[in-house]
Amino acid sequence: MNETIICAVGNVATQPVYRELATGPSARFRLAVTSRYLDRGKNEWTDGHTNFFTVWANRQLATNAAASLNVGDPVVVQGRLKVRSDVREGQSWTSADIDALAIGHDLARGTSAFRRAAKQEAGTAGAAGTAAAPARPEPDWETPPVDAEPQQAQEPVPVT
Repeated sequence: MNETIICAVGNVATQPVYRELATGPSARFRLAVTSRYLDRGKNEWTDGHTNFFTVWANRQLATNAAASLNVGDPVVVQGRLKVRSDVREGQSWTSADIDALAIGHDLARGTSAFRRAAKQEAGTAGAAGTAAAPARPEPDWETPPVDAEPQQAQEPVPVT
């Protein structure tokens, strides 16, 4: 099946709403995507039209999005575009939804601190008496070997 996969860069417009459903966790929020263009007459950047998308996340992505996103956060969303038309109370409505595959903070506009989510093994969620797998520490790539000599700070060399 052909699907329209898009990547939208914008801001979180509404606080994510998290729900536990029979099919698993689900979260949704509105994403505002505003185009910007250079107005050559004024020689300044100007905001263009704003598009709003409803972003839907499921399973672990829903849990992580609800815990990580706040209104105004700059984000990048990749997912399947779904455009729907509907008639409600005699009026025609069109909505654009994104079924998210990935969501992340836009690091071009700020910083973010990543924390790996704890995994739940299939069939053990909420099971009493099962031992959780020991957490594997992330490698510390910045730690020098114990036998290495301490290095003195060097001044940056200008590149010409």
